[in-house]
Amino acid sequence: MPRPFLTLALVQQSDQGSTAANLEDCEAAIRAASIRGCALVLLPELHTGPYFCQSENSDLFDLAEPIPGPTTERLSALARELELVIVGSLFEQRAPGLYHNTAIVIDTDGALVGIYRKMHIPDVPGCYEKFYFTPGDLGFNPVDTAVGRLGVLSGWDQWFPEAARALTLAGAQILLYPSSIGTSPNETPEERERQIQAWTLIQRGHAIANGLSVAACNRVGHEPDPNGITSGMNFWGNSFVCGPQGELLAQADDQAPKLLVAHVDLTRTEPARRLWPFLRDRRIDAYGDLARRFRD
Repeated sequence: MPRPFLTLALVQQSDQGSTAANLEDCEAAIRAASIRGCALVLLPELHTGPYFCQSENSDLFDLAEPIPGPTTERLSALARELELVIVGSLFEQRAPGLYHNTAIVIDTDGALVGIYRKMHIPDVPGCYEKFYFTPGDLGFNPVDTAVGRLGVLSGWDQWFPEAARALTLAGAQILLYPSSIGTSPNETPEERERQIQAWTLIQRGHAIANGLSVAACNRVGHEPDPNGITSGMNFWGNSFVCGPQGELLAQADDQAPKLLVAHVDLTRTEPARRLWPFLRDRRIDAYGDLARRFRD
């Protein structure tokens, strides 16, 4: 039976230079989380390697792997050994020439119980994901695990309230966001701070609007552009967990890797939604235009 109180860990990670080293780093963090009593571990987006989408290079498709595959097998063995749930993120090769940015959910018995293929794919300077990833085709479906029904989104999805709402309406008990986001080293400190605040606030808004706790796990540190075209990316960390009224329960800084542990009371969804009955008051009869690109 899912537990009402959840202790979870976010692994705010920096790239270690190779897939093997990154997975070693993940395993060490997961073991440390287990020692601290965590039942769920959330890893950052594309945690097995560098954020390779800073520019376009067909050779980088070689970084992809199938699901199930080597990374899922390793994380499955860890989940089974430590009896905890792991949410990871991979560059998936679904078929020759067909690739996704995919989150995986592994239950306490080591079973791969769910995958989520990233739905919103960005194409902005330093983040050319449309070159690499096909948009997801599995929709927004929570995953049932031993610790509860998890709503998983990835990266760019975190800016879209529709995605959070869709998972909420499907019965998610908590929203989880593996993320890889940062700014160019050329940005001013003021602009960087504006972006960090916007990223944090919109996800806290998802918590408030849906009466759910939210956990966002980001990478941290500077990563050069693999193709040497740009000045690279400074990932801003700031991983956090908030409650269903947007209140911060735990937050990391922007300086270093961090194992961020938080205690979440999943029973607070009910009183939060009684206080602010947004689901009751939704005007579902009047939202037809939301399915249009724009109302001209």
